[in-house]
Amino acid sequence: MPSFSEPPTQAKNVRATSELEVDDTRVLIALVGPQNEKLKALERAANVSAGLRGNKILLEGDAEAVALAERFLAETAALIKQGVDVQTADFARALRMLQSEPHLQLRDMFDGAVPLGSGRRPVGPRGLAQKRYVEAIRTHDLVFGIGPAGTGKTYLAMACAVAALTSRQAKRIVLARPAVEAGEKLGFLPGDLAEKVNPYLRPLYDALNDMMDIDRAQGLIQRGHIEVAPLAFMRGRTLNDSFVILDEAQNATSEQMHMFLTRLGHDSKAVVTGDVTQVDLPEGRASGLAEARDILGDVEGIAFCHFTDVDVVRHPLVQKIIVRYEMRGKTNRNAR
Repeated sequence: MPSFSEPPTQAKNVRATSELEVDDTRVLIALVGPQNEKLKALERAANVSAGLRGNKILLEGDAEAVALAERFLAETAALIKQGVDVQTADFARALRMLQSEPHLQLRDMFDGAVPLGSGRRPVGPRGLAQKRYVEAIRTHDLVFGIGPAGTGKTYLAMACAVAALTSRQAKRIVLARPAVEAGEKLGFLPGDLAEKVNPYLRPLYDALNDMMDIDRAQGLIQRGHIEVAPLAFMRGRTLNDSFVILDEAQNATSEQMHMFLTRLGHDSKAVVTGDVTQVDLPEGRASGLAEARDILGDVEGIAFCHFTDVDVVRHPLVQKIIVRYEMRGKTNRNAR
């Protein structure tokens, strides 16, 4: 295990230094990253100076900040030994969690990986909100994942669906999305109906192809074990023994959301994902997702998981973009 020498003083505004000695070369390489990129991320996120000397990581800065970075490195090293891949992009989010919720441990962010089978690497939560989301999916038959783009709502739901199909907890996966732009414009697109709506379903296919080989996915689609369809195709059906995902649900109308939620049959599970701040419905049409949140928020057996810009796991710039657009939206609303 990593060992520290001369633990830093805990007093505020006192400069401190600390050394983390890592005997396992594999763990050390994973901790610092290529060209020390992870140490640089640690410096930015924890506001400390971090360097490498031999098999020791050197920390310097405010005693409180050094203590936080010290704890983070020790817990990260333990996770790496257990086979958990803590990526550079996870550093800032993980440090914020340890700072805001000191009673939690870093493993609370990353435990609960979703096994995909077929030799595929499990998909693990990359934050506390994602972990709680996966736990909610495992323990509830209806889960709403609400929050901005890039927080892993659809990707994790897809991983849980593939895991359920692989382990035979579900006989089929049904993936649905509103084709909100279709309307009158649909007739101007080339091809038959399936070809017209396919562009709106492409993100679901992309996520699915990340979870399993393309040939296997296509075979399961052809045999009806996986179905990808516009939301409108769900009308009049009862979905038994299914894992159902409704993506981009903020673009479902009130009527469509009511229709979808009442399709759930025996031994089935549904996950509804969307961002209520990105509604593309025509002016005057209420978002079915926002309405469902208000109507069903206190219903026992239904879980609502909320994500914020802090939980974004895409490119770091995505988080900054979301924050700026939210600020702009608040300014415009206040002006009105």
